[in-house]
Amino acid sequence: MQLNGQELRERAKTSEGHFLRKLEQEFQLPPRIAQAVLEEARASFEGSKKLEAGEIRRYLTSYNRGGGQPLNQLPSVEVIWTIDAGSEDEAVRKAHGRVSLRRVRIQRLVSEALEQRAVATQEDLSNALGVSVRTIKSDCQALEAQGIVLTTRGKLHGIGRGQTHKSQIVGEWLKGATYDQITQRTHHSATSVRRYVQTFLRLILLYRQGFAQTEIAHLAQVSEPLLKEYLALYEKHDDPACRRRLDNHLKRLQNGLRLDDGQKKGDR
Repeated sequence: MQLNGQELRERAKTSEGHFLRKLEQEFQLPPRIAQAVLEEARASFEGSKKLEAGEIRRYLTSYNRGGGQPLNQLPSVEVIWTIDAGSEDEAVRKAHGRVSLRRVRIQRLVSEALEQRAVATQEDLSNALGVSVRTIKSDCQALEAQGIVLTTRGKLHGIGRGQTHKSQIVGEWLKGATYDQITQRTHHSATSVRRYVQTFLRLILLYRQGFAQTEIAHLAQVSEPLLKEYLALYEKHDDPACRRRLDNHLKRLQNGLRLDDGQKKGDR
């Protein structure tokens, strides 16, 4: 659509018009190329998703690529990070202090990156949380000493994608740990732990009912990478004790689950 003279003059007064004029006059780009650059810049800054309270947008390295290449030569993907989870984070801070809260946030950011097909560096975590790289390194060492796996960019090569903290927590629950025990050991809030377990139970129930993985991810509202982690966890914990625990909870969930008529398997 072509603009008339008045519309062009009004547009020139906007920030976008000013940007276009600089591209055309100072960088000598043709108008069509300048417009394409503007649209790409707008898409990069605005992103594909509106941010909620406590969220930030970052562009991180895709984990689909191997190591050994400079970071500036690797493709990046848009990632939405939850810097502040509100009441859940406040509960952690009150119960365990600021250091524990920061370490919970580190685990959450690493996991959210993996779920969105990206991998973070310690520098990424440092910038997002407003602390030094040295502090992040110390926190990561402390977490790993507790047996918590953190798949950052520096540790990706040779070990594969790794697990998110959500899978690690659900794995502890499957082995018999209570919510309180997991909360005390990991310093995650009881609300977070309960949510991870309940999400796992919902998707396993759908999996047993024969839903396709894309359908399960949609209905359980999880990313496909996390779904694959949970299904791998389900297959791994195949011993009788874990299956009895899982079966008991799935029966309770199934008794209380009512799908809307429009969500039945044959109607989608």
